[in-house]
Amino acid sequence: MTSSLGSELPELIPLALVITLSPLTIIPGILMLHTPAPRSTSVAFLLGWVLGIGGLTAGFVLVSNALGGLNKQPTWAPYVRIVIGAALVVFGLYRWFTRKRSEHTPGWLTKMTTIGPPRAFVTAIVLVVVNPKVLFMCAAAGLAIGSAGLGTTGAWTADVVFTAVAASSVALPVLAYLVAGEKLDEPLTKLKDWMEAQHATLVAAILFLIGLMVLYKGIHGL
Repeated sequence: MTSSLGSELPELIPLALVITLSPLTIIPGILMLHTPAPRSTSVAFLLGWVLGIGGLTAGFVLVSNALGGLNKQPTWAPYVRIVIGAALVVFGLYRWFTRKRSEHTPGWLTKMTTIGPPRAFVTAIVLVVVNPKVLFMCAAAGLAIGSAGLGTTGAWTADVVFTAVAASSVALPVLAYLVAGEKLDEPLTKLKDWMEAQHATLVAAILFLIGLMVLYKGIHGL
């Protein structure tokens, strides 16, 4: 049976918000605005970030398609959701108990203020792949989309929606900076500092709650 995109959004949007609220999403995007050529560098980073998330998620959609899940819900879909949900719950608990270790910006991040547009584009794609949190969320979203029986059009529309939400916390500061320029330096710096202090607790709670939701949906689908 083919599902509707609307029925999958309650599962996809929270997964995307884990990426949206991650400090390794927001902080690099803000740092791009402090480079020698902030406008072109931040736009290049945004393009790389969007292509990285969208492409990685699409890859996992294709994996599901190869297993027969694109046009109808396969029998293994609930088990995939159970595994993903359980992993998110465990990851959320881990993030909660290790939250005190994530209160400062890594030194390699602060060095990003010297890069130009080409390197910013490549850096964004690399960050998508090497950040376990982003990689896992893209994998979870791609497998959820590919096993939902949305059909080809519905699956790629879901990928676009997921990518747009996941990349929004990079896109909004960049687009705002293109309009307001240096006036946003102070509020964006305050946002970066706040994320450094609070992100671990927020992400831990979100991961745990999303995990329970996905786990329930998988069990319910058995």
